[in-house]
Amino acid sequence: ESLHSSIGLLGISAGSLLLAVHFYSFPRAAPLIPSTALGVLLLILSSLLAYTGIWRSLRNASLFLPLCLTISVFWCGYGVVFILGGQGVLNDTDDFRNALVPGLVTFTLALLIIAVVAFLCREVILAMIASAVSLASAHEVAMRYSIAFGSSAVACNYMIVCLVGGYFALGRILYFLTKEEIALPGTDLAKKKTQERIQSTSGSMNHFAVTGLILNMLSASVFGCRLLGVTGKLFVGQVPWVWAAGIYQIGICILSYRAMDVLMATFFGFTSILKFAGGYCLLHPIWQAEEPSFPTSFLVVFSILFVVLALFLTLKSPVDGLYLLFYVAYCVALASRPKGFFEGGPQGVDVAIFVASALMTLIHLYNVKASAKIPTGKGTVKALLARSSFLKLCEGADLHAPYLGYSKYADAEVLGYACSVLASFALTMTGDPQAPLATVVIPWVVVAGGILKLLGGSVAFARGKTLESSAFILYAVMWIIWGLTRYGGLYGTTRSFHAAVGIIAFMLFNGFIVFCTLFLNIAWFFYSLTFLLIAISFLLDAIHALPTGYDIAATLIFGLVSFYCFLSALFKSTFEGSCLPMGRPIVQLSGVGGGMTKCLHLPARKASSVKRIADILKNGGTCGIPTDTVYVLVAACNRPDAVEKAHQSKRQAQDRPMSLWISSLKQLEPAKHLFIPLLWDFMEAAWPSPISLVVPRGEWVDFLGMKDSAKYVGTPQSIAIRIPDCSVTTHLIDLVGPIVVTSANPTGEADTTHHNQVYAKLGDKVDAVLCDGPSPENIASTVVDCTKIDSGNIGFFRVGIIPKSQVLQILEQVQKK
Repeated sequence: ESLHSSIGLLGISAGSLLLAVHFYSFPRAAPLIPSTALGVLLLILSSLLAYTGIWRSLRNASLFLPLCLTISVFWCGYGVVFILGGQGVLNDTDDFRNALVPGLVTFTLALLIIAVVAFLCREVILAMIASAVSLASAHEVAMRYSIAFGSSAVACNYMIVCLVGGYFALGRILYFLTKEEIALPGTDLAKKKTQERIQSTSGSMNHFAVTGLILNMLSASVFGCRLLGVTGKLFVGQVPWVWAAGIYQIGICILSYRAMDVLMATFFGFTSILKFAGGYCLLHPIWQAEEPSFPTSFLVVFSILFVVLALFLTLKSPVDGLYLLFYVAYCVALASRPKGFFEGGPQGVDVAIFVASALMTLIHLYNVKASAKIPTGKGTVKALLARSSFLKLCEGADLHAPYLGYSKYADAEVLGYACSVLASFALTMTGDPQAPLATVVIPWVVVAGGILKLLGGSVAFARGKTLESSAFILYAVMWIIWGLTRYGGLYGTTRSFHAAVGIIAFMLFNGFIVFCTLFLNIAWFFYSLTFLLIAISFLLDAIHALPTGYDIAATLIFGLVSFYCFLSALFKSTFEGSCLPMGRPIVQLSGVGGGMTKCLHLPARKASSVKRIADILKNGGTCGIPTDTVYVLVAACNRPDAVEKAHQSKRQAQDRPMSLWISSLKQLEPAKHLFIPLLWDFMEAAWPSPISLVVPRGEWVDFLGMKDSAKYVGTPQSIAIRIPDCSVTTHLIDLVGPIVVTSANPTGEADTTHHNQVYAKLGDKVDAVLCDGPSPENIASTVVDCTKIDSGNIGFFRVGIIPKSQVLQILEQVQKK
């Protein structure tokens, strides 16, 4: 638990030592550490801090997360600026000042907020580090504007961080050397662990949102500083800050899905698009002298998507919803100004976003740690909707229930559909052969249609949505290739032919997806079908045969279908019921299509899931469950109808009889006198384990309540019994009583080693599946013949995961007793 904290704090100390050395030697003609080397070292440390911050945050809620990630993105942008200086891209002192100041201003304020909250929450070490780095940044800003202000003040602040890091390292070393007897104040991480875990599991707060808000401050600072006169110009030296914010924002988007926060993850995905577009505009003067122009249609559509997202986020937190309205104003300001980021209107909104993001950072960060919360209106709209019979907010354990079993991520389809809407409007812009990059289209197509759609496809795959993820990934690749080809000026006679061949291949793939969506739902069928219109537009454009107006028609049709899917996914993630349904499958199939609404999928990690499976079994249902070996199909012994149903559902062969499972020998205690003592002792010694014991059939079977269905269990002479070595399975049997078991696959097929396979093979024949991912073992249990154990001999019907020698050793020990 302490590993990531130790590495993180020592990494911050190491970076601070480098910067302290740099600034102490700053007055010299040649710095002690060359700028390029310093930049590379800061990049390495920033990646280390990002790793430790993320992995620690997945276990505990702590101020350590925003501190690590904030300093990580700080040093990432800072390091690239130093590299640009070392390579001669930044020519003089003014260039360095214009490049560095926007980032330094942002992190001065952001780290000051973290320091204040850390002091209030008595996190003294984190508070000292944050305040020292904040003061170092503030002193460096002053140093860049005044030669009289020496660099030693900056170095002193970084030395404070080094001293705090040294104190922390000494505390950890003493803690381990004295075997946890001596712990310096503030270095005993074990005391905080329980409290942090309680905080991390209480409520549904997204702990990554703070870092996302700081990233919004960073990108807004670059353009806001130009309006306020803090910097003299916008140029390539500020791209590292904007694009570092964009890259980290995509990471925060993914982590927000990990935190099961669909709305904030979508918001961070949207803002990352704006950051990459801003960086693209700053790079544009490198290859073309004039400033780029913005397509109005994109930004109008983007503002509509922000409005819709703000309305839904208001239901969760009105303050967050109001914050999103700043981005609505930003998109409107960009749309109304042809030069976009370079004009005063959007830059004025950037200043407002900077201030609003700082306030939101303070609110979110304080509410994560403090017991007394700053009111954000959370629950207000929920209380109003509680009186409505039409709309009811979706809450509870099933809010983010995946399509198949257990998933660590919330559904990313909202972002995927929104990116389809954005990317489709790229069709309305015609590429200019003379100046192909003059219109800012590539960021929208490549980032929105490509990168974020790939993200949505990856998350969909993690949630078991194989078809949807395949479509998202295919479309993302298509948008990236076509966007770079059309708007990057890559078209030529030969390339056009090759592009046309590739597009035809994509159309064939999409035709297969369209066919598969017949079995999914109506909305997805039209979504994939209308993408063919987009692909046809790509093809006609590649061969220079695009008719006038076709692009606009294809954009409107595909854009409207995508927008409906976007709204439907938002409603599904927010409200109970189907306000905007995706529709039923056009072609109904048994198995996947037929079992979709019938077969429950419940994660095995939740005790409530095991209880629901137990209730289904008690009511005569059959279920697929995980075990210590492979997945099995089970029914309760005291429900003869369920036993017969289990036998018929998988077409059980006569030579593969069903077996009996119990959770402990106490369940057979009433019939103990009917077992010979040696057999009973052997069962006690062998279980729980993946060993099935085939015992003589007798009157003891009547105690199980199977009645006439007992003929389906075992053979007329014997029955196989086992106590599985799996806590989930034995807990379920404790709740239900003895169960009959058979492999969860049709007779003659391979064993089932994943809950997805249970669904695929028996989805329409079982009532529920308890999902636990891949099986711990792919080998079945060892089946031992104990019908002649009274003579001291046993046989083996099947040697599985437990070898013969181990079983014989157990028997020998029992016989010695």
